[in-house]
Amino acid sequence: MEHGLAQLLHELEEFGSSNDAATDDRSRKMLNITHDTGAFLALLVKATKAKNLLEIGTSNGYSTLWLADAVGEGGAVTTIERASHKRDLAERNFQRSGLSRRIHQIEDEAGRFLATCEAGAYDFIFLDSDRGQYADWWPSLQRILADGHLLVVDNAISHAHQMEDFNRLVAASDGYLSSLSPIGKGELVILKEEGA
Repeated sequence: MEHGLAQLLHELEEFGSSNDAATDDRSRKMLNITHDTGAFLALLVKATKAKNLLEIGTSNGYSTLWLADAVGEGGAVTTIERASHKRDLAERNFQRSGLSRRIHQIEDEAGRFLATCEAGAYDFIFLDSDRGQYADWWPSLQRILADGHLLVVDNAISHAHQMEDFNRLVAASDGYLSSLSPIGKGELVILKEEGA
């Protein structure tokens, strides 16, 4: 990782922490992933040689930058965010990072966007959004994730109670292997096996 990007990520970590401590309004919080989660995502993207990534929940773009750096030249990250003030923050951060050419921002409701995606469109999906909707999104997520690739879900330990329905669906789906990693706030890593 280039020094300038590492500095920007550090700045965003500090901003996210101070911003979130200063407000009780959840819609104004950044709710960023932890630094070690960013490194874990980068490791997974590089190890699987993923090139077409989808992120649901941009916030201020902190996690997006980890993904965009990891995907490398020729790769792309599509990231979805409904909140306009967060999209604007993220866009400025993407410009500062020098990685904006790898990032495609989408302003939409995630469920509606997922329904428009082609089968197997993405070879890595990172889910960090409204956990109450994950179960409803599962059929679309299954369809658009390419065989042999990963879906990673944040907050799988910190908000496990909100993911119970989703976890039951994943466990009941043939052709999926999952493991819960105690990194950051808990990362559920789901592999769509070949031919699933």
